[in-house]
Amino acid sequence: MVPPRIDLRQHEILAIIEFSSNEEGELGPLATRRFMEEIRRDQGLVRIVEIGSQAEALRRIDSTRLDQAAYKALGSAYEANTIFTGELEISDVRPAVRITPDLRDVDFAADVDATLAVWMTETATGASLWNNSASVTMRVGQVRVLGGRDIVFDADDPERAYGGLIDALVEAATKDFRVTWQRR
Repeated sequence: MVPPRIDLRQHEILAIIEFSSNEEGELGPLATRRFMEEIRRDQGLVRIVEIGSQAEALRRIDSTRLDQAAYKALGSAYEANTIFTGELEISDVRPAVRITPDLRDVDFAADVDATLAVWMTETATGASLWNNSASVTMRVGQVRVLGGRDIVFDADDPERAYGGLIDALVEAATKDFRVTWQRR
């Protein structure tokens, strides 16, 4: 067993600003929540303060941009030594269609490309301590026409439609915070 490359306990107290997303809805908060769960998985008890959106954080310290002074002010306001920020970018949906040879079943699906970029910044100096990004292409949401009359659609719930995509991005982006195994 190889311990995580980054031990978060030495950076406590941590804070996290809700990840931004180019998609409407709850994908930024979902990615933030899953990221927090994943970085804690092998770290033991780690204290993290949830700050809210970037706009809320900047409003609290009366700033217009997330720069060195803003990180220092947020660190002071939340008594945090380190702040995580992130951006989730999801491409436009590309349709994928599958028709069975007998034309009885038709599947319409959506493929998307997504990237999650995350930064860990020290509040005392505003210096970046760590960053990572991950990209995946995945099928999300699906419409099925069964027997020419029954229609099933599964993209109504963003967590159900995009949850696997978010999980894959977060798992790839957080590898430095998790235990790994090596054969010796």
